[in-house]
Amino acid sequence: MSEALWSKLIDMVPPVLWVSFAFVVYLGLRKPLKEAIPRMTRIGALGVVEVEFTKVERLLTKAVESSDQEKTGPLVSRADRRAVIRRLDHAAMYLKGGRILWVDDLPEGNSYLTALFRQLGMVVDEVTSTDEALARLDRHTYDLVISDIHRGADSQAGIEMLHTFRSRGIRLPVIIHAARFDPTLGVDPMIFGGTNRVDDVVHYVIDVMERVQLGDG
Repeated sequence: MSEALWSKLIDMVPPVLWVSFAFVVYLGLRKPLKEAIPRMTRIGALGVVEVEFTKVERLLTKAVESSDQEKTGPLVSRADRRAVIRRLDHAAMYLKGGRILWVDDLPEGNSYLTALFRQLGMVVDEVTSTDEALARLDRHTYDLVISDIHRGADSQAGIEMLHTFRSRGIRLPVIIHAARFDPTLGVDPMIFGGTNRVDDVVHYVIDVMERVQLGDG
């Protein structure tokens, strides 16, 4: 082998060693770096709403786990959760600025969902009775109402509230979220959607806000 060829091989060794060293360092640090850097994503068409996506996912997961533990609805699969997140990815721009009035005598049971909607830029006011709901509606404007059915000893409080709304000319879309809700028994015409599933609540809110923002509500 000629002296010139040996010289070229010697000159190539340092770059090769540096590449090998860099590759080893990358393999060793890839996972720690991935975990250290928070995963951010842009939610909403054209990136109108930017949030920390991992927080939204975490709140949804906690809402589902809470529902599962308290047996307040059917089990929600990972696929169902992913479907909600994918839809939020496209629809979050319609939620920002939306106003929800949530009527439930046990509001702590909705804490993760209310936090999720607020994280997405919505206003969520919580009341525990029909009278409080009517007082809020007299003072503020809302895009929709979410309500339970059973309150204390009154097993039809939520349904009676709908009758009161109708008598007062209140025509807001109402989403019923209650563990004992059974859609097979029929629903009041004022009910936009009724469910005992956490993921369905999010889908229904998106449905309503899309109509509101697009002028079809």
